[in-house]
Amino acid sequence: MSTPARPSRRYDYVDDGTAIYVESFATIRREASFAHLPADAEKVAVRMVHGTGQTDLVDDLVIHPDLVSAARAALEAGAPIITDAHMVASGVTRARLPKDNDVLCALRDPRAAGLARDWGTTRSAAALSLLEDRLGGSVVAIGNAPTALFHLLEMLHDGAPRPAVIVGVPVGFVGAAESKDALVAADLGIPYLTVRGRRGGSAIAASALNALAREVEL
Repeated sequence: MSTPARPSRRYDYVDDGTAIYVESFATIRREASFAHLPADAEKVAVRMVHGTGQTDLVDDLVIHPDLVSAARAALEAGAPIITDAHMVASGVTRARLPKDNDVLCALRDPRAAGLARDWGTTRSAAALSLLEDRLGGSVVAIGNAPTALFHLLEMLHDGAPRPAVIVGVPVGFVGAAESKDALVAADLGIPYLTVRGRRGGSAIAASALNALAREVEL
């Protein structure tokens, strides 16, 4: 296959990857206030905003004061990341992981569909139970299904092993806001991060994980 030629330059735009990141993060910091967040969570919030293009996302962020330190300690100790969606797992930049940590999602496990049917819930929720033996000390990120966050909380109330932190940012119009309110109200003693309301999603969850995995911004 021959080497392609770059098309003729017709537009004036920044095309240096590092410069784009630098200017993007500077713009976010000019346009948003992080005063209500723990000081060590600013870079996490900036990267989450970068993943959405919405500076007002900061206003809905709720971040436990121990979230960043607990997540980084867990990852440095080799803890796995457990997610509810392969899109979250795919968004994790492996080069940022300090110990080549496992990134786990059991959604494609053939047992998940049967459990979901038997329990009358979603596969995303049932899949978390298939990873219960890896839950202790893990970093859990729910970025898609509100049912998965509700299910995780129910598992924990029933005595499941406790993760080191919970990033709970499911998206949607049915149950998303309520599941995040339940996370905040659960008072489980587990540091957490969430976004109040309907907003959330895999990109936001992956952005948070990438910032938690490595303090260096670029």
